[in-house]
Amino acid sequence: MRRPVITARAAATFEPVGRSVATARAFVRDTLQGWGYADVVDDAVVLTSELVTNAVVHAGTAADVLCLRTDGGIRISVADRYPEREIPLQNTGQTVVHPDREGGRGLLLCGALAARWGVEYTAAQKHVWFHLDLPERPAGTRSAGPALPVDALPVAETRVRVAVVQIDRGGCVTFWNEDAQDLFGYDPEQIIGKPLTDFAAWPHTPGTGTGIAEALQLSRWEGSYGIRGADGRVVPVYASHLRVRDTDGEASTVCLLVRDHERAILQSPQRPPSADGTSAPEGRPTDPFEVFIGSPAPDDLDGLLQRTVERARDMLDGDAAYLLLATDDETELEVRASTGLPSARQRFARVPVEAGSGRYGSARMPAVHEDLTAVPGAVPLLAGTGMRSVVTVPLKVEGRLTGSLGVAAESASRYTNEEALRLQFAADRIALAVERARLTELEKLRRGSLSFLVEASDLLAGTLDRDQTLALMAQMTVPTLATWCAVYTVADQTSEPELSYVLHEDEDRIDGLKTLLKKVDPPEPVPTPGARVWTAPADAAHDAALRTSLRSLGLEESARPSKGPGATLATASAVGGETVVLPLVARNRVIGMLTLGKPTEEHFRQEILELAEDLSRRAALALDNARLYSERTAISQSLQRSLLPPELPDIPGVEAEVIYRAAGEGNEVGGDFYDLFPIRDGAYGFAIGDVCGTGPEAAAVTGLARHALRLLAREGFGGPAVLERLNAAILDEGARSRFLTLLYGELWPQDDGSALLKVVCAGHPLPLRLRQDGSVEPAAEPQPLLGVMDDLELYEQTVTLAPGDVLLCVTDGVTERREGTRMLGDDGLTDVLTTCTGLTAGAVAARVLRAVERFAAEPASDDMAILALRVPEIPAA
Repeated sequence: MRRPVITARAAATFEPVGRSVATARAFVRDTLQGWGYADVVDDAVVLTSELVTNAVVHAGTAADVLCLRTDGGIRISVADRYPEREIPLQNTGQTVVHPDREGGRGLLLCGALAARWGVEYTAAQKHVWFHLDLPERPAGTRSAGPALPVDALPVAETRVRVAVVQIDRGGCVTFWNEDAQDLFGYDPEQIIGKPLTDFAAWPHTPGTGTGIAEALQLSRWEGSYGIRGADGRVVPVYASHLRVRDTDGEASTVCLLVRDHERAILQSPQRPPSADGTSAPEGRPTDPFEVFIGSPAPDDLDGLLQRTVERARDMLDGDAAYLLLATDDETELEVRASTGLPSARQRFARVPVEAGSGRYGSARMPAVHEDLTAVPGAVPLLAGTGMRSVVTVPLKVEGRLTGSLGVAAESASRYTNEEALRLQFAADRIALAVERARLTELEKLRRGSLSFLVEASDLLAGTLDRDQTLALMAQMTVPTLATWCAVYTVADQTSEPELSYVLHEDEDRIDGLKTLLKKVDPPEPVPTPGARVWTAPADAAHDAALRTSLRSLGLEESARPSKGPGATLATASAVGGETVVLPLVARNRVIGMLTLGKPTEEHFRQEILELAEDLSRRAALALDNARLYSERTAISQSLQRSLLPPELPDIPGVEAEVIYRAAGEGNEVGGDFYDLFPIRDGAYGFAIGDVCGTGPEAAAVTGLARHALRLLAREGFGGPAVLERLNAAILDEGARSRFLTLLYGELWPQDDGSALLKVVCAGHPLPLRLRQDGSVEPAAEPQPLLGVMDDLELYEQTVTLAPGDVLLCVTDGVTERREGTRMLGDDGLTDVLTTCTGLTAGAVAARVLRAVERFAAEPASDDMAILALRVPEIPAA
């Protein structure tokens, strides 16, 4: 067997932390998209996610991811550093891991999704690898059509316009000819330099078909999509893309576009079957399917269905044809292809299948309607199209209804049972191929959906911020699932739904959409699961746009414009399609609604609605978690703020400044605390302390200490008596008690401009006194801390601050600031304080804080409090 040739390689190593899984997914996705292999991205991302999770979460080691591009496909290997950890093997007597178990799913997925996979052990690593084959793309063919009479030629406008658009390697328009300007209404200066994706209405579904970015990278591509014109309406076009390079080697894509009903101008003719009808060019028997559908057959479902309706229309010389596919339960039919009808309006529209007489009772049997005007509503798909007669036949596989094929004409009595029989023969030829292609598309969609939900869950789990969660919900749905999205939130069961977030794929239309939705009553918060249709936005937009048009023509009575920006024609076009509402239910309560919408005359397909329903369940839980976190954070912050002292009092003749920092995210109060308060006329108390530990438990003792100090001091107790009683109160807390270091003092401003202080230092870092001459000395002596011993004998010391002196009090979060083995310490703090001569109390505290922050690169991990008291200098007479 020939060894595959490796043509590209990419590798990365991811640390053993949870966030590495998302990083690994992004690495694989970017690598494969950069190689141009978007067809296998979703499968590769899902398998990589599971295998990296096994390595970094379950094995607890770093993960080495290696991507190899070969001439035969893609090989991805995930290695961990735990070779002793074996994997479960089948057919060895071991129990295979159940899919609902937490671990082991990666190997099951490898077996289900990969073409080949395996495990390799080395002395240092275990490698799990998988190989994904690339889908084959058929090469194009040349052919010529015979001479035809004039009345058999395809119909086109008198003046045929072929838009020529050139796209650079970044997807931006570099050339826009006059026919493109006539077709879509944009002048070249309005569109050159902008991405084509800003104007293309691409019928793309996650995991299904080719996206516009991928189509522009292919050497050749043909198909249908839409271009949003300057008036906001979507112009269906048929396009032929050709990838070219200039003399400098720069690649670009040339796009030729015509109106969709003029597709024959650009569409490559298909190779006809052999002349004798018995043998193909290779000598094999002719497949009846190929006789009808042509060869080569399209390799994608949309192409196959479109070819089917065109051949059915030509076979019965009809004016229009359509094909509907049945849902899994055969209760509804979904429009998937049409010709001669407004396809943009009908695509993915759904109609019920009724067993008896009713709107679509003929779906399970061939039927001919000679005149639809005599039976209004018999074929709701053709209502308002001008079609009079229609023949419909079922598509069945093993007796099960899989779809319905119909051909219609504008004249009555056009078809008989003979045409129904011919069409049924054709339907029988293509039914199995259609079902096979549908199942293949469904499998790709489910794989893409799995990849989408994995990334969506990861993003939603990564935030507890309510506004960010709302934004993520909208950004994940637009444009992947819908053209626009609105999120309503419900505060409680008695509150009305509130419009909280609006997003449209065209940012210029967000404001108009938001204004329109605010004028419409919000949808009812019904807890019933599943998507339900909501017509209010489309109706309101249509009415407002109609009034705007009448006012512009001067035909509306009281033609005064309404206040504020009205719904323009562009806004009406943006929301004129199907709109659905999905409830956001968390903990058995409706907390909001997710509203998804399509532009004019577009519908959602059932698989997209099921994916959106799954996303809404995950988003609801994430939104409710964010709400609970916000509420608990607000309560916590409110309680913490109640433990902080109010504003500092003004002390005559003394400057005071406090800087406080609590350790831990979201904490406003920790184990360090301070206070400065009036005791009685002319006397003030101050305190700075440190409770053992940080967080809520330490904050509880902080509140006890601060309030007890104020109460005891105002009862007339001196410093030692205050601290002895506080010591007893802390010990009374029993198992909840914590020891406490505390510097407490009382201050009396003097008439001569000085200040008298009496301080007690119970196990706390000693206060430092800065004199005017720059000398620094301790202002107290150390004494036992609180909360340890029952009997304390404390004493107070008297300090007099002369004019210009500063008393600096700090907690150990300042002196014990570390970087490696270095510590700021008492000496370092003294050195900082010696440079503060002549500074105000606020400047002294700020300089100390700056010195602490600059001492180490890492943020502080301990609470910190700084209290500076300064007696101003007496101005010279």
